Amino acid sequence: MPNPNTPPAPLAPFRIAPWFRPMVWGSPDLRPWYDCHTYAELIGEVWLTGDECLVETGPQAGKSLAALFAEQQDALLGANAPAPGSPLLLKVIFANQKLSVQVHPDDKMANKYGQPRGKTECWYALAAEPDAAVALGLKPGVTLPQVKAEIAAGTLEQSLNALPVHVGDMIFVDAGTVHAIWPGAVILETQQNCDITYRMFDYGRPRELHIDKSLEATKFQTRAGKIPPQPLPDRTTLIDVEYFCVQRIPVVATRESSTLPGPGQPANGLAYLFAAAGSAQISGPGFEPVTLPPRGIVAVPASAPDFLIHDLGGLDLLRITPNWPSNSAGTSA
Repeated sequence: MPNPNTPPAPLAPFRIAPWFRPMVWGSPDLRPWYDCHTYAELIGEVWLTGDECLVETGPQAGKSLAALFAEQQDALLGANAPAPGSPLLLKVIFANQKLSVQVHPDDKMANKYGQPRGKTECWYALAAEPDAAVALGLKPGVTLPQVKAEIAAGTLEQSLNALPVHVGDMIFVDAGTVHAIWPGAVILETQQNCDITYRMFDYGRPRELHIDKSLEATKFQTRAGKIPPQPLPDRTTLIDVEYFCVQRIPVVATRESSTLPGPGQPANGLAYLFAAAGSAQISGPGFEPVTLPPRGIVAVPASAPDFLIHDLGGLDLLRITPNWPSNSAGTSA
């Protein structure tokens, strides 16, 4: 029987293969972001850390992320993680049409309906056209009866706050916020690992609506909005809230893994390294070097050995970590 006091065997950093999810509002061609233009269906989301995503490098190659978390939870999350399973779902969103007007439940409502967690998320704009915008929250004074009437009349947009989006914006979308992503921006979404969406309105598309649950989930006052970046001596914090932390990490030629955790962050915990631009190589003793391509992602398990990040040119590196109650900085959003 394994000794619970024995630390898990090291699990080296590994690249995750993206999973391309068809959506009715997606794009037929994701170039130059991803070379998947041969897909017959419209691609709306590229899942980077979904349960269906496959490990692409190392001895676990070919295994789904869900299976790996089930088998090596401590090695991935650390022995003191308060909840099992993959905590974060990261995806890149390509909206070629307006997404549905929707709302996500908080943890309490999700638990009420038998789900393990709700869905708080954030959006980081990787690209944006001059007129790009999203819908975020209801205008002051809007009531639930008014929302119901406007859903029926097809006029709900008039009660939504429109928020302009520019490259580099970080937008917080806490659970309960009525929202919609509109065309014009490429968005990196970081969220609780939950795919519950209650659609209020879908522009006449023949998809199921969840009006009663969406109204139940709606909060009229939320913390949603743009988050100003917080420059630090060796990084920039884009957002740091109760479920996740996203930081831009500069790499000048190389950077040691020991310098990646920031103030208040655990030295050994799960992290994801995402190349918003450029590419990198990750190398260290005991494992084959791992290439991080543009828009690619590498998981760094809690038990990972020390490594170096090498900038292969134009690297814009984001480090994304789950925030557990024990290490949440609780930055106001």
